[in-house]
Amino acid sequence: MALLRLAGVARSWRAEGRHYTIAVDDLAIEPGQRIAVTGPSGVGKSTLIDLLALALAPDVAGDFTLTLVAERVDIAALWRRGGRGRDALALLRAGIVGYVPQAGGLLPYLSVEGNISLTQRLSGRVDGAWTITLAERLGIADLLARKPASLSVGQRQRVAIARALAHRPRLVLADEPTASVDPERAGAIMDLLVEASGTAGAALIVASHDQDRLAGRIETRLVPQVEAGPDGTCARFAPC
Repeated sequence: MALLRLAGVARSWRAEGRHYTIAVDDLAIEPGQRIAVTGPSGVGKSTLIDLLALALAPDVAGDFTLTLVAERVDIAALWRRGGRGRDALALLRAGIVGYVPQAGGLLPYLSVEGNISLTQRLSGRVDGAWTITLAERLGIADLLARKPASLSVGQRQRVAIARALAHRPRLVLADEPTASVDPERAGAIMDLLVEASGTAGAALIVASHDQDRLAGRIETRLVPQVEAGPDGTCARFAPC
């Protein structure tokens, strides 16, 4: 049974006087599946990741559901419900989604260790040993007591990756996770994302321009078919 299913889902926005839309006609994300979201800049890869992370409401959603064990959750209905629905979505995100944003998104007043363990505390799954293991694997074990302001961009990105994996989520989403690290570290990061998500049986979705790092690690690709017209641009993402 699919972990996440989207059919007839779309999100639109305006930028610089142009109208943009991303659309998913039919997509089923299975537990343990590894998916790469590819395509040129500006087609909406980050917007799609935000939709899948339950952090951005769709404008149109014929079917947008999440399955937890035997329970089917109507994500589109929760977005339409407003306040209480958004509260329920926040709980779902905290419990099952691990998210690596492009900019890291660390809390400046927490230490590196505090940032990594934040997802564990929010989900009620505190595991200090796993926090240390992740930090060691990502080469940041000696930084645990430091604050984000004292870190390099690449170090902050590695902390964000550790945070996304710390609570062993069912769905791991990463938006350009290797953009700010050196090539050697990039390979290690991709291996860790694949290994950690696989060990947990989690689905992994990576938006990236780094085709070399995706090769051999990702089994399915979501590639947009871009349709440009006088009223704007629509990117339809479909698996291949």
